[in-house]
Amino acid sequence: MNCKTWATAVKNAAYFRERVNEGEFVYALYAAVIHSNLGEGIVLPPLYEVTPHLFTNSEVIQKAYTAQMTQTPGKFRIEFTGSKKNPEQRVAYFGEDIGMNVHHVTWHLDFPFWWNDAYGYHLDRKGELFFWAHHQLTVRFDAERLSNNLDVVDELYWDKPIKEGFAPHTTYRYGGEFPTRPDNARFEDVDGIVRVRDMIIHETRIRDAIAQGYITAVDGTKIDIRNSEGIDHLGDIIESSFYSPNARYYGSLHNDAHVILGRQADPHGKFNLPPSVMEHFETATRDPAFFRLHKYMDNIFKEHKDSLPPYTAEEIGFPGVQLTRVGVEGKLETFFEDYEFDLKMAVDSSESANEVDVSAAVSRLNHNDFTYKFDIKSNAAKPAVVRVFLCPRRDSNGIIYTFEEGRWNCIEMDKFWTKLRRGANVIRRKSSDSSVTVPDVPSFQTLITEADKAVAGNSGFDFAHYARSCGIPNRMLLPKGSETGMEFALVVSVTDGASDEQHDALEDATTESHTQCGIHGEKYPDHQPMGFPLDRRIPDERVFLSSDNNAYTIVKVYFKGEH
Repeated sequence: MNCKTWATAVKNAAYFRERVNEGEFVYALYAAVIHSNLGEGIVLPPLYEVTPHLFTNSEVIQKAYTAQMTQTPGKFRIEFTGSKKNPEQRVAYFGEDIGMNVHHVTWHLDFPFWWNDAYGYHLDRKGELFFWAHHQLTVRFDAERLSNNLDVVDELYWDKPIKEGFAPHTTYRYGGEFPTRPDNARFEDVDGIVRVRDMIIHETRIRDAIAQGYITAVDGTKIDIRNSEGIDHLGDIIESSFYSPNARYYGSLHNDAHVILGRQADPHGKFNLPPSVMEHFETATRDPAFFRLHKYMDNIFKEHKDSLPPYTAEEIGFPGVQLTRVGVEGKLETFFEDYEFDLKMAVDSSESANEVDVSAAVSRLNHNDFTYKFDIKSNAAKPAVVRVFLCPRRDSNGIIYTFEEGRWNCIEMDKFWTKLRRGANVIRRKSSDSSVTVPDVPSFQTLITEADKAVAGNSGFDFAHYARSCGIPNRMLLPKGSETGMEFALVVSVTDGASDEQHDALEDATTESHTQCGIHGEKYPDHQPMGFPLDRRIPDERVFLSSDNNAYTIVKVYFKGEH
């Protein structure tokens, strides 16, 4: 990251590639490309082809090795971990999705806990983005559970057993298999690293800060959190990152929680087991306990949000603007499809034996494209932000959520800027243009081929389209739904965009997955809190619905099985 020229950076990378741990090297290279000016515009290959061991079942890796040794090309199917005896198997397609895994690891590369502004720039609203990105993962997981007739996920408790065990069926390239956790394991101290009592103490201090309305900085000053900026400070101390104003006092609740949960298979180091899936960003979401852990974190954030006063009609209104109709063109349909990716980097090669083609095929969720249609009347030309949410309508027992119950479960589907004309406006927005999602990065081989063509001057490949990997895969924008059609509330709010510094540049832009990932090196484009206007309590839904700029309609998401 400190290299001033491209030649120096490449030579440094080549030097360290031969001398440091493989995982460290890949992490360092990706972080440097993301954050260095020299890396601007570079499309990094998908991590599931660079380090396939972290994304692929060990059974498939073994078959790939056999294929290489016998010089027999092969394509091998990945089965999700567990069996039908385990209810969590119904939603394994979500936590084990290779695209979702890449989003999670890339978010933490974009916003690393170790980041110091001395590296070149400030990561704007990093703490709030930590809350929002993980909140959205949690509510998306809950929507998938409801789609599969499961209760929403329950949070973890330090004094109760971890009900669900997990057998990851994955292995390190060097260093053995990822540890298995049995059912009903109880939290124990991890020798020399973290104690359960430390987790409880730090949680209590954070909840006290929420109750008191301020965080105590290391110099004793008080940082007010009873405002829109409070969530950012809270995210900094919960994660915690170098931005934490008092890490020694508030601890590192999130990071330590991943370690203590991950080490429960061998908390005392008796068997010298390697780190678990919970200790790698690439693999953490494979374990269903990841979502229980983040529901625990999410409920702490909710406690803070619920301590703030509800928005007034004036705060959520947009005078002179009427959202008269909300609709969707095209049926909301999901399905499973097969996806194939390369496994060459999963196996060792030698000069004495040729590489053979080995690949993995995995079933993954996708949906048909659709288009939003919004009819908006405006009394003048003005910049606006259109905020789109999809909220499960019923709980697992079929009972309709109240507006207040349901708003915390809403999935952010899109957020975009547009210029309203005076009079009637009809806005159509494709699902593929969502600022929440990113497309699949092409395979490593495709990137190599297209780069060679570009050097030769004959490539029409749009590299800029794949410059970011942080974002929900665009094929997973919709939750699975059900065969008979699962009901959701499509909630839309049109708000004033005049206070957003970059609204002119952002109007109708489709290239940035900025809602959960921000914009590199720049201020977060939206001046409102993330999740606005559904992020605070709504004790009276009439206040929300009486504003002409807000509206909702009921839609159904249909699951159509295999494609």
